[in-house]
Amino acid sequence: MSSKCLKQDFLDYIRSEKGLSHNTILAYGRDIQAFHSFIAKDWKEVKPEDILNFLANLRAKRYAGSSLCRILVSIKIFYRFLKKEGEIDRDLGRYFDTPKIWQLIPEVLSIEEVDHLLAQPKLDDPMGVRDKAILELLYATGMRVSEVCSLKLNDLSDTFVKVQGKGKKERIVPVGGKAIQAVDDYLLRYRGTAVGANDPLFVSSRGKPVDRVAIWRRVKAYAKSARILKSISPHTLRHSFATHLLENGADLRLIQDMLGHVDIGTTDRYTHVTGNRLKTAFQAFHPRP
Repeated sequence: MSSKCLKQDFLDYIRSEKGLSHNTILAYGRDIQAFHSFIAKDWKEVKPEDILNFLANLRAKRYAGSSLCRILVSIKIFYRFLKKEGEIDRDLGRYFDTPKIWQLIPEVLSIEEVDHLLAQPKLDDPMGVRDKAILELLYATGMRVSEVCSLKLNDLSDTFVKVQGKGKKERIVPVGGKAIQAVDDYLLRYRGTAVGANDPLFVSSRGKPVDRVAIWRRVKAYAKSARILKSISPHTLRHSFATHLLENGADLRLIQDMLGHVDIGTTDRYTHVTGNRLKTAFQAFHPRP
């Protein structure tokens, strides 16, 4: 079977049997395509060192640890699929341990940095009011940016938001008053009364549903204007949400539910973020560090 057909069969397989989100499937497809372009040989001829060389090449290009982890997972699942389909005799993926999620410490904003970021949108501009509501909601709920983009008006109440997460799994997340106020301000000032309950909550200047790339660009621009030197994205607000809750005493299981993590191990990485901060504070202030 040709490489193109194999890749398409693989995507069909994970789409139908793994219950992955559309964006995850697209990411896996890009990962496998990038790997195939790098090795420039038939799948049956690939050796473990080819996978190592590919990952080393990406690391040299300063790929984030989380991206490298996902790419390795993509390759492992792909080779498991090839073995299952009888296309190869041995599963190369079994030679590689998937990096533990706790090793991938996410970038987190301080509370002061979050305040500076949320203060950047101009409230005399329609898009600024919309962006203020989006940023407040991202930080107040820990939602993924794709989840915010898919929100409908009737998904949000005065105290909760109904979120459709990965694999079309729904969860209910509480929302703070500041975020609700920012959303209400946006709806009252710029959406009007003709909006239906099933219409998108956030739209572009042309009235189309806002997309995650647009939000990513706005977050980058606001971070720059706030003089935040960290490399951040909308997902940074999700990390910050979880870390700040944990630092203030929230139960890890509750944070897991709010983030929509299936595995508590995924949420557990935030205990290592707070642990690192405690260690830094200890070394800075204890008389005998």
